[in-house]
Amino acid sequence: MSGGVAEQFAGTARLVRLAARRDRYTTAAWWAGLGLFVAATTAMFADSLAEQVNLVRETQLVATNTGMRLLGLTSGPSIGGYMLHREFVTLAALAALMSTFCVIRHTRQNEELGRSEMLGSTVVGRFAALTAGVLVALAADLVLAVVLGLAILSAGQPVEGSFLAGASVAAVGAVWVGVAAVTSQLSSTTRGASGMAAGALAAAFVLAGIGNMVGTVDEAGLRVTSGWPSWLSPIGWGQQTRPFGGAHWAPLLLCVLALGVLIAVAAALSARRDVGRGLWPERRGRGAAVGWLLSPVGLTWRLQRGAFLGWAAAMAMFGLIFGTLTEQIQNLEGDARDWWTAAGGTDVILDAYRVSIIQMAGMFVAIYLVQVLLRMRVDEVGGTLEPMLATGVTRARWVAGHLVNAVAGATALMVLFAVCMGLTAGQVLGSTASQVADLIGAGLVQLPGALVVGAAVVAATSVAPSWSAPVSWTLMLAMIVAGPMFGPSLNLPDAVQDLSPFTHSPKAPAVPVTSGPLLTLTAIGIALVLAGLLALRRRDLALPA
Repeated sequence: MSGGVAEQFAGTARLVRLAARRDRYTTAAWWAGLGLFVAATTAMFADSLAEQVNLVRETQLVATNTGMRLLGLTSGPSIGGYMLHREFVTLAALAALMSTFCVIRHTRQNEELGRSEMLGSTVVGRFAALTAGVLVALAADLVLAVVLGLAILSAGQPVEGSFLAGASVAAVGAVWVGVAAVTSQLSSTTRGASGMAAGALAAAFVLAGIGNMVGTVDEAGLRVTSGWPSWLSPIGWGQQTRPFGGAHWAPLLLCVLALGVLIAVAAALSARRDVGRGLWPERRGRGAAVGWLLSPVGLTWRLQRGAFLGWAAAMAMFGLIFGTLTEQIQNLEGDARDWWTAAGGTDVILDAYRVSIIQMAGMFVAIYLVQVLLRMRVDEVGGTLEPMLATGVTRARWVAGHLVNAVAGATALMVLFAVCMGLTAGQVLGSTASQVADLIGAGLVQLPGALVVGAAVVAATSVAPSWSAPVSWTLMLAMIVAGPMFGPSLNLPDAVQDLSPFTHSPKAPAVPVTSGPLLTLTAIGIALVLAGLLALRRRDLALPA
């Protein structure tokens, strides 16, 4: 290697060690969380679809329903294949986000916070930071592949299929290492780089989903052959590996090729820009702020509206899809029917289905709450909180601004999901207005449980700011696994299931709603917020290590 080239990468090894040390807890939380989720989900399906006839019926249900094909690809009747149809998109999206956050944290965020300028005064080459971020993110994806493979294998699935499934999820994550490397060069802000990467992820999901929807189903109704749009999406490439329906490793080469091209583009872009600036010019703002931006509530909404609109589109789509499934759900028999009725708490299959789906929507809303409330930690670390407090805004008002937006956003998302599900269910069952009204009421009943999760984030951010992200996401995952969707199927002790707020949410609209559980959950949420506010008042602002 010539001296000039070597100088461009000087200091890379030390930056890799520094990045790995900074990420040791966060990345471990991603591995543990995703591994536990996959193990629990696979074990749940293995238990609920133990009889082959039920597995075949469920596979036919999702393969022949055009809306369900948007969510995944079926490759025949197998427990592992059914799990991937239901969860691959979720896992791939989470792996992509893990990679995106890792790369941007060690590239664009370092520049935005002034760390890169300080490091640049030492013996560090121009490409060292980008290379370090990419290497650490790829290492995280490699370990994730092994963790997911072992998790699926622990549920009794075939060895090759298990590890190919893990590799296909990690391969999607690896592609977004390259995507994030490029967006970090284009945008001058962490938020902008993350937003562009998230937009690319949404586009990949849509392309893969459309390809599956326009695909063809075999005569048995068990295997879907995707249309050409799926081959334009990294998520589609991961699905085409079909780990439990033929085990094709070749599509992963497309992910490797895409990663190589994106890294080369990122390197070329990096050589053309100044440190701290993106290649795309920053948009000019207004000369004077509008009135509602002068309050913590308005400012928080301005910063979080993009995330809310993305969640709103996703919740509306899922609501429409799950509403269309009510017709097929009526005909379920055997273990599949038993699982729905056990989860829903009633022997009436349609009521049990509506309860289970609304509970799941409540868990989605809780994930939204974790995401938007962790923004408080970003404001503190990024230095935007300190000047805000200097204007006379109290810490309590700052937290209140985030809470108002979070609660309002969670409520709007739940109502939107319920309305969309009610509209399509009403087209199948009739009485659309009644369906919408019942589901809106059931959705609002789920909010106190989700808000307890949000309150726990506020407490974690206030008490242990440096640990707030891993603690919050770990609590979120634990509450989901211990809740009504997974806890009974995993035979968790009642005492463990009771630790999840979702366990105590009334099973509306199947059973009458009582005020006791709702008041208790609300009181717990208020207590956690008050404890967080007390801790926040007594500590100094936490700066990044």
